Amino acid sequence: MGSSSLGESPMARREKCRLLVNLPPGFFRCPQLKGAFARLRKLATLRQRSHNKAEEIAKDLAWADAVIMWGWPVLTPELLARAPRLRFAGHLNLNQAGARAELEHGLAVSEARRGWSPAVAEMALALTLSGLRKLSDYHAAMRAGTEHWVSNFPLDIDPTERQLTGRSVGIVGFGGIGQRLAELLAPFHVVLRAHDPFLPKLVAKGFGAKLVSLMELCRESEVVVLCAANNQGTHRLLGRKEIAALQRNALLVNVGRSWLVDMPALIQRLEKGDLFAALDVFEKEPLEQDSPLRSLPNAWLTPHRAGAPMESVVRIVTMLVDDFEAFLRGRPRQHALTLDMLHCLHG
Repeated sequence: MGSSSLGESPMARREKCRLLVNLPPGFFRCPQLKGAFARLRKLATLRQRSHNKAEEIAKDLAWADAVIMWGWPVLTPELLARAPRLRFAGHLNLNQAGARAELEHGLAVSEARRGWSPAVAEMALALTLSGLRKLSDYHAAMRAGTEHWVSNFPLDIDPTERQLTGRSVGIVGFGGIGQRLAELLAPFHVVLRAHDPFLPKLVAKGFGAKLVSLMELCRESEVVVLCAANNQGTHRLLGRKEIAALQRNALLVNVGRSWLVDMPALIQRLEKGDLFAALDVFEKEPLEQDSPLRSLPNAWLTPHRAGAPMESVVRIVTMLVDDFEAFLRGRPRQHALTLDMLHCLHG
């Protein structure tokens, strides 16, 4: 947690804080967010904008004491130098470069990425269950009238349809999403492994996970779930060697970023037919219509929806409103970001 002294806050100067909220237009029209914006109007003089470029946001930043925004435009040192009043920045998500610039500039920074974790972890579990039990295939076949009904039980059961209970599962990236997924997996009594170079072994043990090397995780896991952030240390973390090491008929689930995976190598392995994948993220979004992933029967795809339920949006905005109010009142912020936390962020 972090705090801001009253001496830093506009409230301490007995002025009403000037707050810039820079978010996509849909946020301002969303009925579920009316309560959050009503709170902000009581706390501050509000200016709502939807800037995407640095030159667009500069004038409004110069006016503002505080800003709530996504991670773009990145608040570079040059941009911050043109915002002499700015003391607080709250972000729905933020990359390492932007966070470092803001913190080194002396801002109180709050970042709400953990608000996405419950929904993303649920999606990872859903994709895992759907992939193992082939729910999407059965649904599509039933819709098309081409389903296969078991008639010679158990000889005509598909041996690649499997249950989750008791399987070996590896989680790559054991932050908020990975830890919540571990909690969701507990009733399935899986053999759980985790790979995260920044995670103490005792933390992993507390979630029932064994901390292992990435290669060991790939070799020993029947299900591999990618939850890591995309930064310089995780680019193609799952490279050609790691993909080759995945077990025959293993299931790879990616709810992190496509940045984590050598996608040409993954497609080659999928084309061999001895690996399954459930993917929510792609190198280009929307996914190209001619992408080979669309036609691979052993790849199940969703259009980057893991964190998207409305509850996630309300939760994250509320987290930032709470931290903004705490900043104004000189109280500890629950979602404060510090320099030693930058490795958790996207690059």
